[in-house]
Amino acid sequence: MSGVADKTKPVLDCCGGLNNVDYSKVDMSVMEDVLKHIDVYDPRFCVAVIAIIFNPFFWNVVARWEHRTRGLTRLFGGPYLACYCLGTLIILLNVYRSHSMTVAMKAQARWEVMASPEVFYAGAALMALGSVLVVTSFLALGFTGTFLGDYFGILMEEKVKGFPFNVTENPMYWGSTANYLGLAFMNASPVGLVLTAVVAISYKVAIIFEGPFTEDIYRQRAQCCKHK
Repeated sequence: MSGVADKTKPVLDCCGGLNNVDYSKVDMSVMEDVLKHIDVYDPRFCVAVIAIIFNPFFWNVVARWEHRTRGLTRLFGGPYLACYCLGTLIILLNVYRSHSMTVAMKAQARWEVMASPEVFYAGAALMALGSVLVVTSFLALGFTGTFLGDYFGILMEEKVKGFPFNVTENPMYWGSTANYLGLAFMNASPVGLVLTAVVAISYKVAIIFEGPFTEDIYRQRAQCCKHK
């Protein structure tokens, strides 16, 4: 998924970043306790991990193929219908991803440390925040702006700089991540925490590939306009 947002942000580096952390003094007992509650060989856990990793891989590969060949545009008779069809498929894949993560959370043990009203309400707050980011991002970008329309040649006139893009560069991705983290909190699910981490990593990798490619699309458009 994509969108055009303002990329100019300061780089924060507190206390030398992570280079000054003494990892030998990190208490690993909490992590060990979490891992005791997770069965990584559970087929439901494996299915959830595969669904998480597959989704951004799929839409990036298909969108780049479309940008290079216009194969979907030719198949569906136009860029808009092709984009709507791919977007609908992405939505269905994300619904299945959410379902597989929920199944994996319910199948494995709860962590009593997380089973408190405070953690539950923190999870509810995260889900509310994530939903706000996702919905407002969609409203700001529209369907084609959200679901890779620029790869189909459906370009936006200018960068979106208002909320929520003035809060985070990729609100759709990080809002979705906040939703999954909130769900894990509300279910006191250690496996939910691990799956959320996989979601965050998958999105981070997707951003690394999507960001420069999308910027190059708009750079080419700007160069074409100059030569007209």
